[in-house]
Amino acid sequence: MKTVCLDSTDSTNSWVALHEKELEPTSLVYCLNQTAGRGQRGNSWESQPGMNITASLIFHPENFPAARQFAISEAIALAIVEFISLFGVEAKVKWPNDIYVGDRKICGILVEHSVTRREISRTIAGFGININQTRFLSDAPNPVSLAQITGETYSLESCIAALAPILERHIQNLSHQESLHADFLRLLWRNDGHPYLFFDKKNNKPLHAFISNVEPDGTLRLLSSDGATHSFAFKEVEFILETPSDDC
Repeated sequence: MKTVCLDSTDSTNSWVALHEKELEPTSLVYCLNQTAGRGQRGNSWESQPGMNITASLIFHPENFPAARQFAISEAIALAIVEFISLFGVEAKVKWPNDIYVGDRKICGILVEHSVTRREISRTIAGFGININQTRFLSDAPNPVSLAQITGETYSLESCIAALAPILERHIQNLSHQESLHADFLRLLWRNDGHPYLFFDKKNNKPLHAFISNVEPDGTLRLLSSDGATHSFAFKEVEFILETPSDDC
């Protein structure tokens, strides 16, 4: 995998899309100063210059159905969880593909695909991992960094060197989708048998429920206290941060 370092750009995903023809087919581009990082639902990503990993991975899956695109999100998320574990920190994947340590967000992921004849011809997976930043000024409710958790500071160059082969191995294993999905469910945040509070955006009301499953297409299944199953696609439900309860 080719690794490229940029001094500054607005968004690594945007830069990679613009410069795709100049890159190796599988490349990891990271930036020391990302000025307008993009997150899910149009959110921005806060990152102090030179403090965190802001990067995008571009690759070209072979014969990969667009209907199974969620497997790619799973692979990227699991790779980042494994990377964080190198520092003795246990992370989980918050559906659909944020990375949490406890109830705090350490990484956001934005995966964008190009589709040709119902197959994914190109993927750009952008992510921001909080490494050394210890003060967050945006209105994000729960950011955390490796430095805050461990009390250590880290070389970003060394972090990228450790992360790149993990990412490459996970995307090379995309054909093993059953085991990939099983690992995703095992490492899913709040998939622990406790009921939690969600906000059902489809019906504009709170919902107290367990996570019962995530389908291979990414659909989240919740089981409420009345035994009803609720299904949600991306952006149709929100997690509400609270401590678990046993009285659902």
